[in-house]
Amino acid sequence: MDETAISALLDSILAPWVKELRLVPETIAENAVTLRLPYSDHLRHAGGVICGQVFMAAADTAMVVAVSHVMGGFSPMTTVSLNTTFMRPVKTGDVLITACIQRRGRNLVFGEIDMHDDQGELAAHATTTYALINK
Repeated sequence: MDETAISALLDSILAPWVKELRLVPETIAENAVTLRLPYSDHLRHAGGVICGQVFMAAADTAMVVAVSHVMGGFSPMTTVSLNTTFMRPVKTGDVLITACIQRRGRNLVFGEIDMHDDQGELAAHATTTYALINK
């Protein structure tokens, strides 16, 4: 998938509230996709940092895009697990979310997601498992 196909995928499959994150493709590799999460004040909670829920939604979305990329297009799938570790707060600036496929089996896909702040520092790390849904 190229950037145009990824943008079209994001437009077609995301829930309206996830679309409000305005994720855009940044780079594409063989087993990985990086999306940019543009900074917006409305992503921050009362503590002044970007909400953990934003990071988790962005990570989950990036992995769906990475799985779709590796499979050559979107196919129904569901998140089995998403485990996130928050390493540093992010107050401002864009965040780069890189989702990398670690292993693709017949029914399950395992992956890791790194989220870096605008200084290149690791802000959060997630591991995921997805189940491919056969039609």
